[in-house]
Amino acid sequence: MRAQDVRQLLTTPLTSPAYPPTVPRFSDREYLNVVYRTDPDALRAVVPEPLRVDEPLVRFEVMKMGDVSGYGPYTEAGQAIPVRFEGERGEYLHAMYLDSFPATASGREVAAYPKVIASPSLTVDSGALVGTLDHGRLRVATATMGYKHHELDPRQAEAQIAVPTYMLKTIPGYDGMPRVQELVRTRITDLTVKEAWTGPARLQLFQHVLAPLADLPVLEVVSAGHIVTDLTLNGVEPVHDYLKGGASS
Repeated sequence: MRAQDVRQLLTTPLTSPAYPPTVPRFSDREYLNVVYRTDPDALRAVVPEPLRVDEPLVRFEVMKMGDVSGYGPYTEAGQAIPVRFEGERGEYLHAMYLDSFPATASGREVAAYPKVIASPSLTVDSGALVGTLDHGRLRVATATMGYKHHELDPRQAEAQIAVPTYMLKTIPGYDGMPRVQELVRTRITDLTVKEAWTGPARLQLFQHVLAPLADLPVLEVVSAGHIVTDLTLNGVEPVHDYLKGGASS
């Protein structure tokens, strides 16, 4: 294979890519969002500068992907933290757990999503919407919400999921030191809210050394949402280079 051909291939294995060369379109992406209040010191300990935390809030989310171009259905769960960057409100993606290796690999390599393999689920059980996350054979999180109790204003639903998103991109060099270390930004586009509901909710987080969601403890559930959407994820842009100590151009 010629060197110029190698340069056109962006993933490994070289002749059998782990994920498709496509911008995924999500159809019938279903969210369970539970926003909760947590310990402010614990929150500040995990949010990297120059991001700023105004309120000690976390959004625990479970997302059931009805259909994704290039990947097919899968489920994902994680924590997003409301932050501010240069006066703009957004969310910092703290941790994401999903049951699709291609989506995990592409999320980490092409963008900067903090994705690892686990076993999330989103189901309805006896009048409750139930989101769970297991790591191996152990339960890490259980969220429950009253199923379609009250309609949610679509504008409020958009506000929950369409804010700018920040992630930390770190690629180690062969000497063990960071080769790339950047804060990057992206956001959802082409968003259509198809259904939106709210209702009472509860959230339990369980201690696990490899999935430490409980390090941001649940002190009070603030709100909950059940949203069904179609959307596209934009690419990422660097906004801060830690190795240069300043904003990226």
